[in-house]
Amino acid sequence: MDKRITKNVKKLQSLAVAAAATLLTACAGGTPAPCTDVPVQNIPQDNPTETTAVTSNPTEQPAVQQPAVQNVPEAKQAAEPEVKTAKPEAQPAAKTSEVSQETKSPSTSKEPETVQPAELEKKTVAPDPYQDFPALAHQIFAHADTLYKQGLVDSAVTYLQRFRIIKPLWNQWEQTADSLLQEFGKTNAELAKQFEPLVMQIINMNRVQTAYSMVAETADSLISLAPGDSLTQFAKEQKQIAYNNTLKRAQKEMASIKALAEQQAKFAEAEQRATDFQMRHRDFEEQLKIQALIDYIKGLAQATDSEDAKYWEKNDPAEAMKKADELMAAKKYAQAKELLNKLKASTLRKEAMEKYVQLADAFCNAQRKETSQLFAKAQKQKDTAKKKDLMKAAIEPLDKCLGEYPESTLIKKVQDNKNFLEKEMAK
Repeated sequence: MDKRITKNVKKLQSLAVAAAATLLTACAGGTPAPCTDVPVQNIPQDNPTETTAVTSNPTEQPAVQQPAVQNVPEAKQAAEPEVKTAKPEAQPAAKTSEVSQETKSPSTSKEPETVQPAELEKKTVAPDPYQDFPALAHQIFAHADTLYKQGLVDSAVTYLQRFRIIKPLWNQWEQTADSLLQEFGKTNAELAKQFEPLVMQIINMNRVQTAYSMVAETADSLISLAPGDSLTQFAKEQKQIAYNNTLKRAQKEMASIKALAEQQAKFAEAEQRATDFQMRHRDFEEQLKIQALIDYIKGLAQATDSEDAKYWEKNDPAEAMKKADELMAAKKYAQAKELLNKLKASTLRKEAMEKYVQLADAFCNAQRKETSQLFAKAQKQKDTAKKKDLMKAAIEPLDKCLGEYPESTLIKKVQDNKNFLEKEMAK
């Protein structure tokens, strides 16, 4: 009996050894029997993100666990080839690498495209906090309302709660703004100190009303040094102040030059002063029309008889003016007109021109009086032909006024009188 038991035990031991050898060779790949061991993933220990990604991926879990849950096959199944078992074991490792790449931060996976500041300024427009922040808030409220109307109340509440707790971020933004303002203010103070000499020079130049050309040259020098937007704007404003100050003075000087030609008939002197004025005020040529003034003075000089100008070099214009008054009082209009035209070439040109207008008004009033008398006679005339002749005679004095003295201030009244008489004649 003991020998039989010992013999059976040895048989069982030999069978166990054979079975173990078969299983070991299957795991090692020597036989096509499926391996029941779960492959171990080589996951870096210093990246917990990748570990989490691998274990949480639902698509990879069955591929790893499927061989482990299979029952140990019988001897016939162990002999059959299972070629596909090697593929599921290789897939998790590949997918693990892909997941690891996806979970990496953007800074390590792909470098952001760099944009130069100048190009960024051209492409983008500076946001307006007073418009963009309210617009964003309205968009958030609108989206929450849309969720609510769709019946997604919980989603709407969660979405609005995220907006509600943004206050800490806003406080952080305010702190950042304060820091930037402090830094910018410090930079402005340093620039102001650096360019203080030029700034004070420009201020003093405008205080004493220095010519625009000099202020503009100094201001442009400051701008060329790139002192910052504040000082650049300051320089431009100071240039405008200097321009306005110089323009006012230039207008006054220009009026005096024009008066010298019109009122005193000093055409040569006026032309010379106008030429010098033009050279000193080249920046104002377009606005003041200085060349047009020079041409106007030349025209006055050409229209004035040079013989008359020479006459007043040896004769007294004041005495001639008294004589003109006497002629006007005596209603010797033609003689007074000739003398006053001659006086326009003297130093009393202004007075002569004013007196000439008075002469024109006196002459036209006399003609209107004559017209009135002739019209009264025509109204009393019953004969149509004679009445028409009287009406024609009444218009003649008015034509004399219009033809000889267009400078009169009564021209409009005279023209109205003439139009009235012509209508009466047409009846």
